[in-house]
Amino acid sequence: MNILVVDDEKLLVKGIKFNLENEGYTVDTASDGEAAVEMARAGDYALIILDLMMPKKDGLEACQEIRSFSTVPIIMLTARSEDADKLMGFESGADDYLTKPFNILELKARVRALIRRSSLAQPAAPAAPAEEPDVLRCGHITLDEKRRSAFKNGQEVELTMKEFDLMLFLMKNPGKVFSREKLLDLVWGYDYLGDTRTVDVHIRRLREKLELNPAQPQHIITKWGVGYYLAE
Repeated sequence: MNILVVDDEKLLVKGIKFNLENEGYTVDTASDGEAAVEMARAGDYALIILDLMMPKKDGLEACQEIRSFSTVPIIMLTARSEDADKLMGFESGADDYLTKPFNILELKARVRALIRRSSLAQPAAPAAPAEEPDVLRCGHITLDEKRRSAFKNGQEVELTMKEFDLMLFLMKNPGKVFSREKLLDLVWGYDYLGDTRTVDVHIRRLREKLELNPAQPQHIITKWGVGYYLAE
């Protein structure tokens, strides 16, 4: 299983590579954002670890470009702990976020969790799936849980791993309102310590991708002062 580690701190990259290879992963490395995009495009990676501040192209730009052609799980690394930086990372398509300095055991735990969650992904069918037990529908929105594919009016839509997990959870619990804290606990899991605004970012992205009119969503609804729910 291949992992790409991208950071311009050579000593840090060496340490991450050593520890991940001891876990049985194959690790490729790069030191700038441009190389990260090209390697992600050419390689078959189970996960990418991407630093925020890098030469040539920063982590946010690289993450956005990678997201234009891949849904590979991405962990963003940064030396800055401001909430705005974390939200920008999630806006760019990152699935998780770690602030330097971090415990290598925590990084390995998050790597395992993200790869485990993405391991169910299967090649998507080119058209909307037929009726199957693993297919969920809500109006014009269709999710195929087995293939981890999403469709809007029969047209496939690319969702990141976490976007799919969140939408799948809402579709399995129609009409139930969940607070941001509860969604972090049930969807992100593994003692996630991020800001609850992460949920808002993912909800907005889901509306942009799946709602017919994101400004007036029909299905992914806000319960003001409480949280979010899926309208049946």
